Amino acid sequence: MPVEHDFKNRLTNQSLAGTATVCAKCGSEIFADAPQGLCSLCVFTTFLGSLGEDAEEEFESRTAGAPKELDDYELLEEIGRGGQGVVYRARQKSLNRVVALKVIGVSRWATETHLRRFRLEAEAAARLNHPTIVPIHDIGEHDGYCYFSMNLLDGGHLDQVVGQGKLSIRRAVELLARLARGVHFAHEHGILHRDIKPGNILLDAEGEAHLTDFGLARLLETDSSVTRTTEILGTPSYIAPEQASGSQGELTRATDIYGLGAVLYQLLTGSPPFLGATTFETIRLVLETEPRWPRLLNPNVDPDLSTICLKCLEKDPGRRYPSALALGEDLERWLRHEPIKARPSGILMRGKKWLRRNPALAVSILSIAGLLAAVGVIVWKPRPLPPPALATGIAVLPFDNLTGDKANAYFVEGIQDEILTTLTRVRGLKVISRIATARYRSRPDNLSQIANQLGVANLVEGSVQKSGDRAHINVRLIDAQNGAELWAQSYDRDLRNIFAVENEVAHEIALALKLNFPNSGTAAARRETHDPQAHDLYLRANYAWLESIRGNGG
Repeated sequence: MPVEHDFKNRLTNQSLAGTATVCAKCGSEIFADAPQGLCSLCVFTTFLGSLGEDAEEEFESRTAGAPKELDDYELLEEIGRGGQGVVYRARQKSLNRVVALKVIGVSRWATETHLRRFRLEAEAAARLNHPTIVPIHDIGEHDGYCYFSMNLLDGGHLDQVVGQGKLSIRRAVELLARLARGVHFAHEHGILHRDIKPGNILLDAEGEAHLTDFGLARLLETDSSVTRTTEILGTPSYIAPEQASGSQGELTRATDIYGLGAVLYQLLTGSPPFLGATTFETIRLVLETEPRWPRLLNPNVDPDLSTICLKCLEKDPGRRYPSALALGEDLERWLRHEPIKARPSGILMRGKKWLRRNPALAVSILSIAGLLAAVGVIVWKPRPLPPPALATGIAVLPFDNLTGDKANAYFVEGIQDEILTTLTRVRGLKVISRIATARYRSRPDNLSQIANQLGVANLVEGSVQKSGDRAHINVRLIDAQNGAELWAQSYDRDLRNIFAVENEVAHEIALALKLNFPNSGTAAARRETHDPQAHDLYLRANYAWLESIRGNGG
């Protein structure tokens, strides 16, 4: 889905105007309307600095050595901070219990909109009573501060556990299935979270996950100017495309399903589905590109789990799971080795899952089958079997010229030809020549018929858009028999670095087909030139030569 021009302009203008999504001083996440582009704590510190060194020293000496108090709470230590405020370990004096206390704002500096969001966060979360949602105990305001208290969980954030690599795939799925049911509970009570990410998932002492920080929650039944803002709310690597485009009025339950899918993707692969060098680049990736198959990043992730994860990350909200409950139930089916609902399972897959659910019976069946096979060998004379058909054949169909300028046709065909040539170096891979695929220039729908005509099992489709000194290339690997997309990737490269793309594409296609690809040194040694101008001239000449052959009917 391309980035809309108005969104690009709005994001650029915000950047030029100094609008930030992180605090300019400490790097904490903040809202776009935060005063002076700082989080509330840094605003307060700046305010102290404006009063002079004596005032700041007086404040520090007054607070040093003794815990601060806020109404019924004794603030023991700071345990976290974000764009909305600071979280303390605190003791509630009236009940003599230790809680987590979230505090925000100084009345002189915090805007009314900012404080109103904080109240909505507390009120929304306080209405939720579910085992996977951190419960809210108390809400209050005192002397310019807003605060609420909640259960204190000592197991750390989920992203810390992911970074340490201590979570197995099965355990990750168990946690996500429980969280999905918690999100469904919130949706049933009219509340969206809108910022689901590993940092907002806390673990208790038993390692169970709990969702917290409803700072971006939206009360579906409330017609508030806070919820109708067009700013981008959320964390770029985990927000849905409709959220990244600034269309806050279009956010639905599917937005949180996308967030759950993004968290699952990171748990399975160790990285979020999209991560650019800048916020703008990350948002562009969210809007324009497809996530890589989790199996390409972690071979231990099976196809069914990859399918569940990528269904959550569909660009079109209507193609995601219809509810968080449906997602949770599909994850639970995977845990029980049952067929998932994300895609229909064939007889072979259903049989395989049945055997996994009934291992004792499977052993008996295999023993009987082995006995019958042994009897068959003794009674009947074995007959030679025909050699198996090659199932790794591939054809690279003509790429689409998205530029619309026929003058760039040579470049588009050149990219296709370079990818095809690189694929021929993959050992054991049958590659159809470019001349044989040239007649399928019109992108026909019947891929299985084309594959049968060419005698291959897989097809590569793609498109190229050249603009100035840059090229945007999309490539897809398709199983022609069932139309399934085995792999897809987008590349946005400077023409001076275009050489690496063909080799990278061929390498990832070989990986998806579980074939051996020659090392990069061998591939680089076979390239005739590294000069982009010489390469461009070669592509033009090769295109002109092929056009002359086509014109002569050759």
